[in-house]
Amino acid sequence: MEPVTACDRARIENHWTVDHRGPLSCAMDISTDPARLDIPRIHTWLSTDAYWALGRPLEKVEQSIRNSLNFGVYSCDGEGEQIAYARVVTDHAVFALLCDVYVAREARGRGVGVRLVETVRDHLAPLGLRRVLLATADAHGVYEKVGFTPLARPERWMALEAS
Repeated sequence: MEPVTACDRARIENHWTVDHRGPLSCAMDISTDPARLDIPRIHTWLSTDAYWALGRPLEKVEQSIRNSLNFGVYSCDGEGEQIAYARVVTDHAVFALLCDVYVAREARGRGVGVRLVETVRDHLAPLGLRRVLLATADAHGVYEKVGFTPLARPERWMALEAS
């Protein structure tokens, strides 16, 4: 798979139909096509139900989507409704940050999150990135299944955070 650059992102759709080995009885459709994203739904998820993004304005959600590599997960029930989302901020060379991973409440517990993060991991693999980071307060088990581990040397890391 050829890496997707920021310039290509709007033109190229990477699309996977993923066999689901859980209670969902069919395949999931995972896509990086930004035109397919249900932005109002993503905004609602993040601004009202995601502890890290509560109250995030629609304009910030739209801006973050424009400037990121986005992954949407869509149901296979004929409606094609978006059931999960993740975005990656990356330079496509050495670093990426996986963020805003969200699975709709009605789709949780069925392996959707694990499949989404596996797809993100596999999509980024050809880039040869040195590091892919994420932060989570409560989903360590999901990310461990995909190969994420705690920082080996957290004392080296610092943050500049808004107050």
